[in-house]
Amino acid sequence: MSDVPEVSLVERLRRANARLREVVAAKDAEIAALRSAKDTENAELRTMVAGQGLRIAELERRLGMGSDDSGTPSSKESIQAKAARKAQRRARDKDVSSRERSPDRERGGQPGHEGHGLARELDPDRVEPVAPPTRCRGCGAGLGGAVDAGAGWSQTWDVEIVRRRVEYRLPRRRCACGVTTTAGPPEGQAGSICYGPRLNGAAIVLSAFGNVPTQRVASVIGMLFGVAVSPGFVDRANTRLSQRLAAAGFDAAMLAALRREPTLGADESPVEVVTPRLDPDTGQPVPGAPHVMVIRTPDERLTWLYPLASRRHEEVTASLTGFTGYLIVDGYGAYQKLAGTLAGIQQCVQHVFRRCRAVAKLGPGGVQAWTTKVRKVLGEAHDAVTEAKAAGRSELDPDLLADLRTRYDTAVAAGIIHNRHRDWDGEGNHPGYALATWLTTYADQVWLFTRAFDSVWTNNASERGVKPAKRHQAVSGYWQTDQTLARWCRINSYLTSARNHGLTVLDAIHTALAEHPWLPTATPA
Repeated sequence: MSDVPEVSLVERLRRANARLREVVAAKDAEIAALRSAKDTENAELRTMVAGQGLRIAELERRLGMGSDDSGTPSSKESIQAKAARKAQRRARDKDVSSRERSPDRERGGQPGHEGHGLARELDPDRVEPVAPPTRCRGCGAGLGGAVDAGAGWSQTWDVEIVRRRVEYRLPRRRCACGVTTTAGPPEGQAGSICYGPRLNGAAIVLSAFGNVPTQRVASVIGMLFGVAVSPGFVDRANTRLSQRLAAAGFDAAMLAALRREPTLGADESPVEVVTPRLDPDTGQPVPGAPHVMVIRTPDERLTWLYPLASRRHEEVTASLTGFTGYLIVDGYGAYQKLAGTLAGIQQCVQHVFRRCRAVAKLGPGGVQAWTTKVRKVLGEAHDAVTEAKAAGRSELDPDLLADLRTRYDTAVAAGIIHNRHRDWDGEGNHPGYALATWLTTYADQVWLFTRAFDSVWTNNASERGVKPAKRHQAVSGYWQTDQTLARWCRINSYLTSARNHGLTVLDAIHTALAEHPWLPTATPA
């Protein structure tokens, strides 16, 4: 018999239960680990899905942005997009302001509008007879023996293109010292052939003012006038005009006139320059993207365009140093550096409207309805200011202004409350919160037009001022160097301002080429 004691049935069962518990515990631990990993994975997936949802919402918002809620120019929108946007705006904004266009309004001038079409000249260059009618327009009968019923009139306005070659006989005189002096010609140099002021004017208008590429300008002049000019001539014509303006002190005169204005608007737009400006110390391109900046009076009498190597704050504000009036801007932070020397800064309310429209599209539901209230109260404030100015008053009724401002503050506060904790793509605050916070911080600048009637509530004039640069870039694509950009800016500033002071563009060019350009003064037109 074996000396090993026999294990009882009870002991065997106890050991089997222990092993079973170990297996179950191991399985429970494995299940717990799997559940933990699954929960972690599910949490990561939920976070990813939420982030993708926010990203999709942002992309849809950007895709749906147009000229009414962003800086996108309307020229880049399709006809279908414009029509859809107009329909949505009418449906959404019908209660925002009494100044919205009525859906029943016909296109063109409205009843009572004076109009600016052609008017009959009572002293025409010549009168031409026309054969009388031969058939009655009513019954069709012959009019051979009909009674003379007087005469009607019709005028045709046109121009004549006369190609001519003028040779100037230049007298020479020999001095007692033995030197012979030849008289100077009206244009060009003695013994040379050059194009006259009209062809120079055409080259400048088409290239600098009409934004037509140089090669195409030469072709168009050949087709219109029958004179084969070269692209080099077109370029030299612009260079001559720019040099004449610089020599006459046009830049300094424009700056001096602008700085004496009570109100100015400023804006800037990026442009493409093939060979950007070089740092004189390092010889390397200046950091940043080239821009064109415009400083303009709200009535557009004076317009000054000039190139910026970048959008750095010190470059943007340099030309406004010394200006002490009201400045209308679009929210760029560089202008805040001038706040201590200006009478006040007016934030463009049209930019506020665009940002409000963009946020209103984000939803959900009526969460962003506060933006419509902001637009509505600002529209009412503008109507009140317009009425007060028409009545000859210099300020708004204090109680009315206080009520309007309270409604504004209440709406903006709602925007902050509803969007403070709202997620946004993991990249900063929700646009609704960012806008509401900005409207709170710069509320006094948004409302400046209600306190200072010399100010204007929008910067539309400056936005129109930078459109030529955008149009030139859309047609020509770029400027070759910062010098050609500077030349283009000076010529456009001169021609635009001179035209808005009553000169024709061609007259402004001819007087400048003759070294007697129009120069701006500090006296309003």
